Amino acid sequence: MKDLTTEIKKLEIETLDNLKLSKAKNTIRAYKSDFSDFALFCSKHSMKSMPTDPKIVSLYLTHLSKNSKFSTLKRRLASINVMHRYKGHYLDTKHPIIVENLLGIKRQIGIHQKAKKPLLFSNLKALVNEINKSSASDFKKLRDKSVILVGFSGGFRRSELVAITRDDVEFVKEGVKIFVKKSKSDQSGEGMVKAIPSFKYIKYCPVDHLKNWMLENKNNLVFPISDKNVALIIKKHALAAGLDHNKYAGHSLRSGFATTTAELGASERHIMAMTGHKSVDMVRRYIKEADLFKNNALNKLSNK
Repeated sequence: MKDLTTEIKKLEIETLDNLKLSKAKNTIRAYKSDFSDFALFCSKHSMKSMPTDPKIVSLYLTHLSKNSKFSTLKRRLASINVMHRYKGHYLDTKHPIIVENLLGIKRQIGIHQKAKKPLLFSNLKALVNEINKSSASDFKKLRDKSVILVGFSGGFRRSELVAITRDDVEFVKEGVKIFVKKSKSDQSGEGMVKAIPSFKYIKYCPVDHLKNWMLENKNNLVFPISDKNVALIIKKHALAAGLDHNKYAGHSLRSGFATTTAELGASERHIMAMTGHKSVDMVRRYIKEADLFKNNALNKLSNK
């Protein structure tokens, strides 16, 4: 009997390890951080956080709704649910008290998210021009231009961009192929290849800049900077180019690629093949943004 109990405990530990491995480390960290906030709320009001019940979760969501976006509420709910599963507890997140409360909150505060602006190709050229005019060293100029041009042209997430190694890059006649080992939408680590063609104008060519940058930078990491640095580089040069730097961040490269290519007529399938999006919902948002003026009902009238 003792051996059986020991075996069960061993299996429980291995199962927990498997559950942890099914998620990226950053995702697990986010779950724990979210749950810590919920636990603090429960402790403050003398309520049980683990295992908890739908009524307590619903109260917490109402509390959060005073100063949080609707997307934050949904993420916190998911985190609480995941942490319960990790500990072997069941939480009914579909309970009416949670579902109906969320619907009420949704109507009250709305779900519109103030996303960062996409860095369109016209903006990108303005940033490159400002970098060329700056007093920074040639090394930093080349690095910053390469980060912006490659990040935009590959529709990269910041985390993907700073994880590229020399072995992931292959220059070919048509341009460059970059292997992305793992991304947010590819937790199993199958990877994908992004193909970036050479541009006609070298001044804004991501392939030419990347090739020159890799000759200058001897580090195994192609861009030996943090993902936060990517956002800071964009903000810095957006400010110099006369743009509102507060409206741009690291994601602006990725959304800028999707919006620009959609505006030029690229299909959902081709955009998703580059960005790695698994759902068409977000890509359709970019296409909708690109179509605001392209297919505007007032276009014919405005030309009168």
